[in-house]
Amino acid sequence: MAEEEAKAMAVEETKVMAEEEPKGLDYIPEVILKKRKKRDELAFIRKKQLELGNLGKKKKKKVADIKRPEDFVLEYRAKEVDLIRMKQRVKRPKSSPPPINSNLVFIIRIQGKNDMHPKTKKVLNSMQLRSTFTGVFAKATDGLFQKLLKVQPYVTYGYPSDKSVKDLIFKKGYTIIQGNPVPLTDNNIIEQALGEHEIFCIEDLVNEISRVGVHFRQVMRFLGPLKLNKPEAGVLHGKKQVFSEGGDTGNREDKINDLIIKMN
Repeated sequence: MAEEEAKAMAVEETKVMAEEEPKGLDYIPEVILKKRKKRDELAFIRKKQLELGNLGKKKKKKVADIKRPEDFVLEYRAKEVDLIRMKQRVKRPKSSPPPINSNLVFIIRIQGKNDMHPKTKKVLNSMQLRSTFTGVFAKATDGLFQKLLKVQPYVTYGYPSDKSVKDLIFKKGYTIIQGNPVPLTDNNIIEQALGEHEIFCIEDLVNEISRVGVHFRQVMRFLGPLKLNKPEAGVLHGKKQVFSEGGDTGNREDKINDLIIKMN
């Protein structure tokens, strides 16, 4: 009896050990894994659709605007690359400011969205270029060209003619009154704001900008950044290379007037 009990116990222990032995992982074909990934992505999008559908009267986003984790990674890498390239441009020996051919510069922001580093965006904001296809006048100085060098992939600039200045101000010029943009259709607005500087009408304002007069800074504070028209297809090619090398950005010198005509 003792021997039979011992044998039975040995058989039971063998069964338990066999059950406890780890089993190998089942092989899953690659096709099935891809289907699972696609199914999970669709489930993620559907979930976001439901969330967006519950926003009520709030502005609804498109499904295409939904960002996946990998989108955030790519965006972060693009911003870091932008910062590195900005530092490289400033450090290059050939990046010294160009000779100043005119006292007046007109700057247009033509690119830039999610690929910009916050430091790049800060420089653009300091020049009132917060959105694409906006333009501002500035006094040509070495400090300005150093700033432009930092944000070169996102702006183009040059030396506007007197006619370009006049056309821009007459067509796009405005000021901000109580938080609202007001076109310069009434000279009383100009006189009230700049009369103490002997600027009484829009012609005086244009003249002060063209010759970069003593009160140029006060005029720039009075004017809002000019909102230009989006150019027709083919005018800008989306290239971040400098204009002299076949791109869109950087210094166009006198040829900025051609672009102003197409965007005014």
